[in-house]
Amino acid sequence: MSHTVEKVKGKKKAMAKTKVAEKKQKSIEETLWDSANKLRGSVESSEYKHVVLGLIFLKFISDTFEERRQEMIDEGKEKYLDMVEFYTMKNVFYLPEKSRWSHIKQHAKQTDIALKIDTALHTIEKTNKALKGALPDNYFSRIGLDASKLSALIDTINNIHTLKDKSQDIVGRVYEYFLSKFALAEGKGKGEFYTPKSIVNLIAEMIEPYKGKIYDPCCGSGGMFVQSIKFVENHQGNAKDISIYGQEQTNTTYKLAKMNLAIRGISANLGEVAADSFSKDLHPDLKADYIIANPPFNLKDWRAANELTDDSRWSAYDVPPTSNANYGWILHMLSKLSENGVAGFLLANGALSGDGQEKVIRRKMIENKVVEAIMILPRSMFYTTDISVTLWILNKNKKARVIKHGDIERHYRNREDEILFMDLRQWGEPFEKKFIQFSEQHIQDIAKTYHIWQQTIARDHYKNVPEYCYSATLEEVRSKDYSLVPSKYIEFVNRDENINFDEKMASLQREFSALLKAEQQSKQDLLNVFEELGYAIKL
Repeated sequence: MSHTVEKVKGKKKAMAKTKVAEKKQKSIEETLWDSANKLRGSVESSEYKHVVLGLIFLKFISDTFEERRQEMIDEGKEKYLDMVEFYTMKNVFYLPEKSRWSHIKQHAKQTDIALKIDTALHTIEKTNKALKGALPDNYFSRIGLDASKLSALIDTINNIHTLKDKSQDIVGRVYEYFLSKFALAEGKGKGEFYTPKSIVNLIAEMIEPYKGKIYDPCCGSGGMFVQSIKFVENHQGNAKDISIYGQEQTNTTYKLAKMNLAIRGISANLGEVAADSFSKDLHPDLKADYIIANPPFNLKDWRAANELTDDSRWSAYDVPPTSNANYGWILHMLSKLSENGVAGFLLANGALSGDGQEKVIRRKMIENKVVEAIMILPRSMFYTTDISVTLWILNKNKKARVIKHGDIERHYRNREDEILFMDLRQWGEPFEKKFIQFSEQHIQDIAKTYHIWQQTIARDHYKNVPEYCYSATLEEVRSKDYSLVPSKYIEFVNRDENINFDEKMASLQREFSALLKAEQQSKQDLLNVFEELGYAIKL
């Protein structure tokens, strides 16, 4: 009996020690960050993430190669170990010996390790056609890394088990984490960041990209595509029914996207080069069934005053203002949709109510009945900004129709004259202490509300819910001067309904203006007093 008690106590102690060790163990991102910091003085901070991600990629594909190689040995297929076909059939890249992580690790302490890494990457790209244009070209040698610091980084990455949890988007996670660390240091004001997975999952659940062409005009590291394919697979769809098209302006990020998709066996057309979607559209004739995007927020001076004024992408509306690219992105995406296409994308909240050319475009979009849903998201969902942003859904066909996805058959009612508004600012759960993300249940509940609204003919099924959702008629939107701000439509139970907030803000503006004038007058009166006393004061 006492022996059993002691055995149980021993197990509890061991479990307690394990838990303490787990708590002390740093995340992959934290470990990499500590190692990347060792590169300070050797390379610009903006380059850290590309150095780390290039090595992570090399380690990942080496691990998958070694796993497949061992599998073949276990199956008694040693004579096929150097046949490329036996790797590609399993979506694994074949690696010549000098391109394997074991070779890099073996020579990590040598002074020419940067050259060996470049050679490894070049050989991998040459051996695997799917990686053409994806890998850095003489990158490690060119940026002049300190060999000892690069060796220390290799040691750290060597301890990362890239295949431990195959469901994790390691490249995406690390990319997002590094951007959060470098955003302020690099002065990133253009919204260039990895879109949180829970937001991408929400968009996918809402627009349901089961079959057809998916497009992202600013695809970043390709995270939108990765999650879209996962959506299809999780819903018993076939990834082969999806064609992916994308474009990315930054060359290093373009290569990262190609790497990110390649290691997952996802085929995509990202164009032959990195390019700006506005000035060099790589898919001019594309008509996509689905668009999922997170364009740079409030991009300034995105075109010169006399450039792109006659562009066909906005010929049906109005030329977007040069001061802000938000409506340039909207019209670019709208022009890419097929006749039944649906787009889900993120924008800064200011696009909901801008005046001038933006209002002219927004009004015509509403009258053309392509705006289907507008959703305000919670703050602090992104690593690089804590602002609340908007999820827009545009639909080129809001009419009654029937759509089939395998065994699923959905009957969509005519919603041409309505727009669904949703306020999700109180949704979400804590994530890594200071961030917010949607749980799987949140995503399912929000998407369910949207789909019920789309499909119900009987009003009893969909109901407007205070502080959550409201289906506004076209007449109501006209009466609100074509504003798409959800709070103008959704009922808030704690709000004094007798207050006209536009009038209240105008009143506060007048009061503030009067106070400023009074302050200016007081300053002038004081200066006059000193001047009368013979003491003139110059400001």
